Amino acid sequence: MPSDMRTLPLPVPSVPSTVTATTSTPTTSSSTDIVPSTSRPPPPAKRQVKRFVGKANRIPDDILEDPSLIQAIAQLPSNYNFEIHKTIWRLREAAATCVALQFPEGLLMYACTIADMVERFVPSVKEVVVMGDVTYGACCIDDLGATAAGADFLVHYGHSCLVPVTCTSLKALYVFVEIRVDATHLIASLSRNLEGERRVCLMGTIQFVSAVHEAAAGLKEHFASVHVPQARPMSAGEVLGCTAPTLDSTAFDTLVFVADGRFHLEAAMIANPSLEAYRYNPYDKTLTREVYDTPKMLRLRKAAVEAGKGSRRWGVIMGTLGRQGNPALVKHAMDLLEGAGKEAFVLLLSEITPQKLALLDEEVDAWVQIACPRLSIDWGLFFTTPVLTAYELEVALGGEAWSETSYPMDYYAKDSGAWGNLHPINAKRVML
Repeated sequence: MPSDMRTLPLPVPSVPSTVTATTSTPTTSSSTDIVPSTSRPPPPAKRQVKRFVGKANRIPDDILEDPSLIQAIAQLPSNYNFEIHKTIWRLREAAATCVALQFPEGLLMYACTIADMVERFVPSVKEVVVMGDVTYGACCIDDLGATAAGADFLVHYGHSCLVPVTCTSLKALYVFVEIRVDATHLIASLSRNLEGERRVCLMGTIQFVSAVHEAAAGLKEHFASVHVPQARPMSAGEVLGCTAPTLDSTAFDTLVFVADGRFHLEAAMIANPSLEAYRYNPYDKTLTREVYDTPKMLRLRKAAVEAGKGSRRWGVIMGTLGRQGNPALVKHAMDLLEGAGKEAFVLLLSEITPQKLALLDEEVDAWVQIACPRLSIDWGLFFTTPVLTAYELEVALGGEAWSETSYPMDYYAKDSGAWGNLHPINAKRVML
């Protein structure tokens, strides 16, 4: 990977159990407040809008209070929210008969326990299928594989809703699996190690977004400014490996990321190369200074783009690992290449490796992969022919200008360019 992964440990405080977050309470009006003159009637008070949760959108009490279900849920880690009550309710509502469960590898150990709950507490379910293929993110939701296995409902764990359920081939439910962590220690660590004049942005993976928001509220009095940015339509503070908020470098100087790994953090650093980055690991409670060699990455990717400019024979790879490949983006890439007078064909691949593509070196001058942009960014150097992203194809064919200082991380952002999944021409994920 073309990055400098230097990690410098910083001291973190030992936080006593008595330390708690504080909140401010607004003061109430006193009797000396100014009142309107009696010569003119006061403006009519605004009608208070009452909000109700409809019964149709509320988990029934017989599920929430089922003692057997509560006892079964107790077998799972208490700080992991698998949303079992909601899942049971949705499966009963759908009268599901064959349910597919899809987990990232870090959660796969809980698959059998959850499968037993589904079979036991959803009377209509006759079979539960656990999807065993690797799952890198929500882009890998395998609704097509689940349908082929005979499922009529898919539950995808550990990621946010990237591929809308309106686009899946069967009914689907995303469960984020929010993980409760010690936000008090996070707040104390940042307060102890980072100066108060910093202008801080807080981000993290979807599992830790609640901790991100709790920390932001608890640090407002310590730092000059604290902000939780958002790359819509994702949640505020959420970052993907290919999508991160792009911040105003004149308004912020520090990025704090809550996660146990670097992959998602690197997306935030690529999108915001001028910010000083730190990572808080909620498992071992360490705070580390993180760096990424953006200039080196840009040099490597620019060289691949330049090589692609002179290529005549192109292969367009559609990733078939779940929904990584977007047919609309494949069609857009083919249209660009054919419009530029290039020869092009489509290749379907679930795993894109240097060994596989090397088999076609004599037939292909360059590739563009519609799967995961990070595959090209992180591993492009190891391929014998250029493997461009959808964005880099636009640059190679003259549709976009290359930036010497930044690289777009907006693959699933609502305001991305024509290379993004949610751009209007690609959002329906069908060949137009």
